[in-house]
Amino acid sequence: MSRIDARLAELGLSIPAVAKPVAAYVPASISGHLVFTAGQLPFVEGALPATGKVGAEVTAEDAARYAGLCVLNALAAVQGVIGSLDRITRIVKVTGFVASSPDFTGQPVVLNGASTLLGEIFGDEIGTHARSAVGVAVLPLDSPVEVELIVEFA
Repeated sequence: MSRIDARLAELGLSIPAVAKPVAAYVPASISGHLVFTAGQLPFVEGALPATGKVGAEVTAEDAARYAGLCVLNALAAVQGVIGSLDRITRIVKVTGFVASSPDFTGQPVVLNGASTLLGEIFGDEIGTHARSAVGVAVLPLDSPVEVELIVEFA
């Protein structure tokens, strides 16, 4: 078992199958030693656990959990192009989009669900990253959150 697989097992997590694209794109692409993932929704076995706006139909706490699911789906996309997640040397950037009700301003709290999980999986040296947390009016399939990663690998 790889180091990252062992860590995921300790956390009670696993990497899902790569989510099938919902439009004309690939789940991840490589340029040099970087992997860029497409935006990943919080699919669980092909379905969204919730839909709607954060701050209205979806709580910030639930949305933070969904951001973690997005991370697992993004890591599946990374694994799909580089093989082992043990090859990751740095989580460079996390960009997260939060479908927000007009008065919701807690996008950074929602994206902490993604950032915290990456730190738990990879540790501070590899898992600490730059981040953007962007509030938007709507996301594909009415998802409450979407996350994309840029990772460095060897």
